[in-house]
Amino acid sequence: MKGDLTKGPVMKSMLLFAMPMILGNMLQQCYNVADTLIVGRFLGPDALAAVGSAFSLMTFLTSIILGLCMGSGALFSIRFGQRDLEGMRESVFASFLLIGAVAVAINLAVFFGIDWILVFLQVPDGVTGLMREYLIVIFYGIFATFLYNYFASLLRAVGNSVVPLVFLAVSAVLNIALDLWFVVGLDRGVAGAAEATVTSQYVSGIGTAAYTFWKRPDLLPRRKNCALRMFTLREIARFSFLTCLQQSVMNLGILLVQGRVNSFGPGVMAAFAATVKIDAFAYMPVQDFGNAFSTFIAQNYGAGEKERIRRGLRGAVLTSVIFCLAVSALVWIFARPLMLLFVDAGETAIIAEGVRYLHIEGAFYCGIGCLFLFYGLYRAIGKPGISVVLTVISLGTRVALAYLLSAIPAVGVVGIWWSVPIGWLLADLAGVLYLIGRIRREAGEKNFKKI
Repeated sequence: MKGDLTKGPVMKSMLLFAMPMILGNMLQQCYNVADTLIVGRFLGPDALAAVGSAFSLMTFLTSIILGLCMGSGALFSIRFGQRDLEGMRESVFASFLLIGAVAVAINLAVFFGIDWILVFLQVPDGVTGLMREYLIVIFYGIFATFLYNYFASLLRAVGNSVVPLVFLAVSAVLNIALDLWFVVGLDRGVAGAAEATVTSQYVSGIGTAAYTFWKRPDLLPRRKNCALRMFTLREIARFSFLTCLQQSVMNLGILLVQGRVNSFGPGVMAAFAATVKIDAFAYMPVQDFGNAFSTFIAQNYGAGEKERIRRGLRGAVLTSVIFCLAVSALVWIFARPLMLLFVDAGETAIIAEGVRYLHIEGAFYCGIGCLFLFYGLYRAIGKPGISVVLTVISLGTRVALAYLLSAIPAVGVVGIWWSVPIGWLLADLAGVLYLIGRIRREAGEKNFKKI
């Protein structure tokens, strides 16, 4: 079958599948990075702080939709590995209705609750107006995010990671062009940056959906598949909502940390806004590698290919660690030049704080790299609840330490920066311990059966 990851060389298959996903998600980051670069350069530090804080909020909101789509994608991959196309089509129908309804509900909720959101995030008075102006527009892109991520997850589940990349490439280029036109040419301020992003998001969302209907109608439900059976709904709920919970908990933690960062004023906000974008590009490839790894594991889990799963796990860990070590070294060395991409050289305090963040957090990218693999592994073998537990450990630690350490005058904002890698490492330890325990239990069961 086309897109079958249960055959062929293990690492070659995984890497070839992962590369378009990595490139695609890096291009997706261009939506907000383009906003940040252009806003920071042409509209100043306050506008940069507003867009950066909005980025954390939008990451949380879209993570709910992304988690639902990723969970459904894992189920689609298992069905594909089992060669159960009828069951897959039924799942496609049910998940589209459920996730679409959630996306609409989120969209309505944020529009009505925008003022409460600004208060919750502890946005300083000088930034509130700009952030509200940006959010009013950017919220219109939530449904576009649903369209793209849903159909991209479906295509990736059957081994097609190239088409989502193509549509993201088109929309990323369009976003940059529209950013320059709206912000610089038309002088539309932060609202113009948001308009450029939303327009580009709809191009990728509608384009990916249209391709699926045109080129892969075999994946779409027939009339006989358009029934909401309880068994199917339970499966969708188990995979999608637990993965959604994992993603939303992760980004809620980040949002809570953003609130603490905001309490230190616009300068620290601007530094954090820039470093978050650098982080996104630094470890996004390993996040997408983790998602590709998850699809590989899910297909092989559905097909019962245990040896390919073991070989894939070993190869994925080695690849992730090597990549993360290399990226950590580059970020450490080029921390200041990277900050200068986002901030004018005259903003010395902002640059210094950003460099300090990157030297602390950026040295531990191996922690987040391994954590992404654990998320992908447990989602793929039908244990998304474990991913939730690991996320709670990681983000719970991060939020608790961020508030506790930063409240100590001698530590201050540095405590927020150190809370990040500590959370990663504790979650990795929990992931390793659970995996060892699972392997030992399976070995014990086999020995018992032999007796």
